[in-house]
Amino acid sequence: MQIVIAASDEQWNELNRSGNNIDWQRVIDAKDFDQYANADAFFSLKNNAILPEFGSFKKPVFINSVVDTLADLQAPKNVLRINGWATFPGRSVWEIAGQVDENIMSLFKSLNIKINTVKDEPGFITARIIAMIINEAYFAVEDNVSSKDEIDTAMKLGTNYPYGPFEWAQMIGTNNILALLQKLNTTDARYQPSELLIKEASK
Repeated sequence: MQIVIAASDEQWNELNRSGNNIDWQRVIDAKDFDQYANADAFFSLKNNAILPEFGSFKKPVFINSVVDTLADLQAPKNVLRINGWATFPGRSVWEIAGQVDENIMSLFKSLNIKINTVKDEPGFITARIIAMIINEAYFAVEDNVSSKDEIDTAMKLGTNYPYGPFEWAQMIGTNNILALLQKLNTTDARYQPSELLIKEASK
């Protein structure tokens, strides 16, 4: 099985560890996918761009699009959304939005990754919740409840999270967290971003 990936070094290292008998091919950009026309699947983890040629591929194309939905992007039927934010590609369970058929289920079984099919909504489930946790941590700092380091320590010890909210924000990118919150906030006031988060994301 041949899988082609457009990914950063970090994403490549997280993802290129799954499955047996997989011929992994890394490319610089999704524009290079056409060099591997017979591949079994394509992963575009760098951004959520939908290239015109994606629709002509006979195999599935998975794009890193946490904020924008397939409907927003007017994606072809063979394009599916995944979460390519830092720390997510290395997980054993992935959320996927799009048309999941038996071939896709078989693909992920070969990768030793379980899939959770979710609605085509901004943030999926996990990223939406994590973004809210990070936002609340920023509000806590604004309210002088505690320091960033203390909040990170408390959350790791108290909830057994792998990272504190501020550690996670730095790994994912505060700009990515802010973009998701702003998207969600257009329809739900609960997602109003912290002013401190806005300030840090704009640096």
